[in-house]
Amino acid sequence: MAWWARGDAPMPTARLTPSRAATSPLGATPLLIALFCVLWSSAFAAGKIALAECPPLLLLSIRFLIAGAIILGLCAALGGFRRLDAREWAALILAGALNNALYLGLSFTGMTTVSSGFTAVIISANPLLTALVAGPVLGERLTLRKLAGLLLGMAGVAIVLRSRLGSGHESLVGTLFVVGGLFALTAGTLVYKRLRTSAGLWQASGIQCLAGGVVLFPVALATEPLSAIHVTGPFLWAFAYLVVAVSIGGYSLWYFILNRSSATEATALHFLMPPLGLFFGWVVLGEHVPPLDFLGVVPIAAGIWLVTR
Repeated sequence: MAWWARGDAPMPTARLTPSRAATSPLGATPLLIALFCVLWSSAFAAGKIALAECPPLLLLSIRFLIAGAIILGLCAALGGFRRLDAREWAALILAGALNNALYLGLSFTGMTTVSSGFTAVIISANPLLTALVAGPVLGERLTLRKLAGLLLGMAGVAIVLRSRLGSGHESLVGTLFVVGGLFALTAGTLVYKRLRTSAGLWQASGIQCLAGGVVLFPVALATEPLSAIHVTGPFLWAFAYLVVAVSIGGYSLWYFILNRSSATEATALHFLMPPLGLFFGWVVLGEHVPPLDFLGVVPIAAGIWLVTR
């Protein structure tokens, strides 16, 4: 039976130091890494399409509730549920509130006034924030090589930020919302790594997704009218992609990778999001890509190589 059916591969039950093969993101196979990066970065373009027909919090809360129900239903049908104690439930609910409700709630709210590619660039700063606190929180060692890679990645992100904000292409308020989402994602990553549970991959992913929907739905109902949802063809396609490909596929892959590597190495993959996010924004939405954005991709790529090689 496959690992996702058994729910045993990602068991984060003990805080042990994994082997070098297990601690590298490439230990999850390059194909899974590539698939995760494509799904995660394309979510911003799909989200931009859906936001044209639905307010952000309603979009996200309904998405989380449906995706969480599907994941947990499959997990139950395949016998992947484990008994969890109160601490484990609390850890997964907290991680879900940070990784889903707060991170995407702030990011998608900001993305109503900034481009999808620009949003991907800001979120790609997650590795640096994670690396700065992973030492004291998780006991991870930040080597000079990794630090150099993180600084290179941030230099690339800074080039793109300067290009976009300096030219007035993006909203400052929207940018601040997305930056808030970045901090929430970093906190959620550290919580997930620090508060280990015995839940399998799908059980953990489903609980976090459902928790995000439960936390966000009352806020959405209180602040956004249901009448603002317009069910169109593009909206249905984008929503289905966000539920199936991103919430079920992308998040499950993210937790799978995170369980098999250090937080610093895993989050370094987010430095791939600027070029991919800009690419999807250009191809799918026709978003303008300034020449300086391409210049920023070079140190980003070098930073990824230094952190994860």
